[in-house]
Amino acid sequence: MPNKKELTEKIKAMAFAQGFHLVGVSSLEPQDRHLKFYEIWLQKGLGGQMEYLQRHLEKKKNPRSFYPEAKTILCCALSYKTSFENPSCVPREKGTISNYAWGEDYHGVMKEKLENVLSQIQALIADAQGRVVVDTGPLLERSFAEQAGIGWIGKNTCVIHPQFGSYLFLGEVLLNIDLERDVAQFDHCGSCTRCLDACPTQALSAYELDAARCIAYLTNEKRGEFSKKEKSMIGKHIFGCDICQQVCPWNEKALVPNLSYFQPRPQAFVPSLQALKVLTPEDFKHAFKNSPVQRAKYKGFMRNVEAAFENSFEAQK
Repeated sequence: MPNKKELTEKIKAMAFAQGFHLVGVSSLEPQDRHLKFYEIWLQKGLGGQMEYLQRHLEKKKNPRSFYPEAKTILCCALSYKTSFENPSCVPREKGTISNYAWGEDYHGVMKEKLENVLSQIQALIADAQGRVVVDTGPLLERSFAEQAGIGWIGKNTCVIHPQFGSYLFLGEVLLNIDLERDVAQFDHCGSCTRCLDACPTQALSAYELDAARCIAYLTNEKRGEFSKKEKSMIGKHIFGCDICQQVCPWNEKALVPNLSYFQPRPQAFVPSLQALKVLTPEDFKHAFKNSPVQRAKYKGFMRNVEAAFENSFEAQK
């Protein structure tokens, strides 16, 4: 049986072999300042319609509440940055979809890789058990990612790494074995306010997001019809928004893995609004099969397309 340090290095090597770009180990306790900030954020009502965030609060305070055997968290990150980038000025007849939703659904990609890592850990250690979490579990995953050295939580509320920027998918394996913890990343945003200044809806203040003003929230999470104000806020965005990441200087010099999973499919990169307006439910299902865009559902997606089309028309006047 290898000692803790050797075991930690072996497990990290397994994760890197699965293709993860960043791997680290965190304790099970979210940082107090992050937990308090999150509680206050919820109290302010900045989560929009996402009531489930409040329901998950108690579990987020203690990961053992949903996996009692856990002793440590293996944090992994995968960069989805490609050589493509949404233009800052979109042609009149076009719309934009956030780059994280151009290709395959990251939930499936990440889950498969993390489950492979867990299987290899179990082959190495007979009594090893774990639980894989990809975005959907009640974890303050950005806090754990920071503790694991994956990156710091930036002013745009994304986890940022000095070499890979913020275009990162996060996933975790909660393990019943003790591993050597990593050193937390420090904040390197400094005095930069590019993301705050660039947000067209003023959804961002430093390190805090007002979901109800966020284009990504409005196009991905909001259910029901837009108000007149909300419709104008989304501009030409059909699903998600990348503005606060596009202007980040750490992303300007970030490495570009160009992974095949996340390359844009035909109707995802700066698509024609006119073509999307006539999509049937079956067309939508086919065009965005295994895509994060499915999160909006057909009705929500078509609402977004219609709003973007109207905004495009209004811009001509």
